[in-house]
Amino acid sequence: MRVIAVRTLKEFWERPAHRDAEQPLRAWYAEAREADWRGPKDIKSKHLSASILGDNRVVFNIKGNKYRLIVAVKYDFRIVYIRFIGTHKDYDAVDARSV
Repeated sequence: MRVIAVRTLKEFWERPAHRDAEQPLRAWYAEAREADWRGPKDIKSKHLSASILGDNRVVFNIKGNKYRLIVAVKYDFRIVYIRFIGTHKDYDAVDARSV
């Protein structure tokens, strides 16, 4: 998959409070780049805790569910757009379906 807005991940893990997210996010990114997700079931087969939402949104639990990553997936084009990364508290303050 082609991952768009990787800079968002980097900016997140460079914050002092989120430095522990760097390795888990790098691992997620490496796996996503190698993936060939044709639909939500392909994601769920590898990421059982991922939440599939409407409008092709997927929520991944990062670092043992300490952080939440929201992506929008365009399966036909094999593109993953990073839409949000934050703590659970940050996640609770956004609408995952429209962020």
